[in-house]
Amino acid sequence: MRRLVVAAAAIVAFFATTMTPGHAGLPTNPPPDKIVIDIATVNGSGCPAGTAAVAVSPDNTAFTVTYSDYLAQVGVGSSSTDFRKNCQLNLAVHVPQGFTYAIAEADYRGFAHLEKGASGVEKANYYFQGHSQTTAISHTLNGAYDDNWQNTDTTDVAQLVYLPCGESRNFNINTELRVNAGTSDPTKTTSFMAMDSTDGSITTTYHWAWKTCP
Repeated sequence: MRRLVVAAAAIVAFFATTMTPGHAGLPTNPPPDKIVIDIATVNGSGCPAGTAAVAVSPDNTAFTVTYSDYLAQVGVGSSSTDFRKNCQLNLAVHVPQGFTYAIAEADYRGFAHLEKGASGVEKANYYFQGHSQTTAISHTLNGAYDDNWQNTDTTDVAQLVYLPCGESRNFNINTELRVNAGTSDPTKTTSFMAMDSTDGSITTTYHWAWKTCP
C-alpha cells in the first residue's frame, strides 16, 4: 500500500478559495490533524498493474489519480472488448476522531478522436464498502470530435454521501470509458476515448467535503 498524507490546513484554503456556487454551505472547518490515505487496490481493464498511481496534489487540497493506459476504442486495430474500459479505486481514508468525509467534486480530463457518427461516454460513481452505490454520472461526446475533453462532477450539498460517523469502511470510486461506433465504419476507421491529455498527463482529481460527527 502507498500511504499519502493530506494537509488539513491546505484543505481549509481549498474550501475558502475554490468553493463552487453549488457547494455553498459546505463545512469550512476540516480536521485540524493530518489525513492519512491508504491505497488498498487499483483494479480494472483501464488500469492494469503498474499503469495507475495516486498522489496528493501540489497544494494538498485533493488527491489525483494518474493513468498511463486508460483508453477505450472501436475500429481498425481494436479487439472485441476494447470498446469498454473501467477502473476501480479502493481507498482506506483515516480521519481524526469526530470527523467524517465525502467526495464533493471530481475533475476528469482526457483526449478523444471520434469519427462522424461515433460517440464516447465517461461515467463514474462512488460508494463506501458495504453501502449502496451512488447514481452514476455520465458525460457523452459525439463525433466528429478530435480534441481534449474535460468533465466535472459536482455533488449538491444535500446529496453528499458521507461515511457514517464511527464506521471504518473503504471508499470505492468506479470509472468507465465506452466508445460506440454508431454509424461510422469500424472496418475503415478507429474511434477512441482516453483518460488522457495532450502532455501525456492522465489525471482525475477528487476534492473532499468534511463535517463533524456528534
